[in-house]
Amino acid sequence: MGRYHGRSTTVLKPRSTHEVSQILKWCNQRRIGVVPQGGNTGLVGGSVPVNNEIILSLANLNNVRSFDPVSGILVADAGCILQSLTDYVAPHNHIMPVDLGAKGRHSHSCQIGGNVATNAGGLRLLRYGSLHGTVLGLEVVLPDGTILDQLTTLRKDNTGYDLKQLFIGAEGTLGVITAVSILTPPAPQASNNVVLALPSFDNVLPLYQTVKRQLSEILSAFEFIDRTAYDLAVKHGQGRALTEEDVEGAECFVLIETSGGRREHDEEKLNDLLESLLTAEKPLVNTGVLAQSPSQFSSLWALREGVTEAVSKEGKPYKYDISIPLSTFQSVVDGTREHLRSKGLLHDKAVKYVIGYGHVGDGNLHLNIIADSYLPEIEAALEPYIYEVVASHRGSISAEHGIGAMKTHALHYSKSPVAIELMKKIKHVLDPNGIMNPGKVLE
Repeated sequence: MGRYHGRSTTVLKPRSTHEVSQILKWCNQRRIGVVPQGGNTGLVGGSVPVNNEIILSLANLNNVRSFDPVSGILVADAGCILQSLTDYVAPHNHIMPVDLGAKGRHSHSCQIGGNVATNAGGLRLLRYGSLHGTVLGLEVVLPDGTILDQLTTLRKDNTGYDLKQLFIGAEGTLGVITAVSILTPPAPQASNNVVLALPSFDNVLPLYQTVKRQLSEILSAFEFIDRTAYDLAVKHGQGRALTEEDVEGAECFVLIETSGGRREHDEEKLNDLLESLLTAEKPLVNTGVLAQSPSQFSSLWALREGVTEAVSKEGKPYKYDISIPLSTFQSVVDGTREHLRSKGLLHDKAVKYVIGYGHVGDGNLHLNIIADSYLPEIEAALEPYIYEVVASHRGSISAEHGIGAMKTHALHYSKSPVAIELMKKIKHVLDPNGIMNPGKVLE
């Protein structure tokens, strides 16, 4: 997005955990700041140096250490690219429990260590849960160079404090994750998806309840896209899920994915769902399209995943990744748009669009404000307004992107003074010299 520009003269690329240990020990003794860096695909500046710290790239720690095809437990270096791990477990009929838009094969795509350090969510969280549950163990180098080996492959271990949880989502502020033990679920034998056009956002919640009840165990994703986001995705060539006639009168769209063990069973459930929705006395949906082929399955997902790319093509985005009650998704988007209008900022030379899309299954709204250029008056209008709205709903200012450098000043909107003080104490115990990723998470 071009919003964060690092200042650093040195990048180190260790090839082993031992080398990471030596680097941190040396830096700690001299009180030199260190910024761990994975694929650098974050959106909140978490991997960008702010005061000429040393960049510690994990890219060369990229080996799979072991994989057990029976249990599905994978042990991999932190620098392994998520897509490479997906490809590695695929022949064994397993998948990675996390699926992100930045998972591509090239060197600048997200790495598993960064995924864990930011507690990345993604499209599969509804089905497989968060990394706090699927990560079984970690190898972490502490700021003084000590290697904490918690790289267990046990599903159950109830012996004392679960220390790995401290480092999941800590964004490299407590230590450097060098290896991950993670549970990979069996690959579904059948997957399908459907896009539904809804006449009103008010129908999203009752639709979600209906879908959960009827699809039950095969439901793997339930994604919300507002009308503006859909139109932008289509405009920028991300696919067209529905005909112009189908989208007429639609206020928003929902993409549903199923993953199960037998195609016939899943298709029967999906067809029964569609029939009940379209023939209801008061239909929740206008129309829908069920994927009829693998290529159509991919194209329907391309529409949802392509919203991000469409946003970047349209202008300069201000991205807010928030957790709020599902019932408030549309009112928060509409409220933000009207707030900007009242400030005189809703026009072609300032804010062009305000859109919302995200993961209904876990209450995660991606609120994007698309501007002609980054302007201080736009940022002043958005913050703290959006954070205050989130706090009023007892939500989270960061659902899955982390705090990074962007939101340190806003942490108090989601965490109590007691919680923040405890976080500072933990940081001081593990990193008394403050060398780990300075200026991130905590002010």
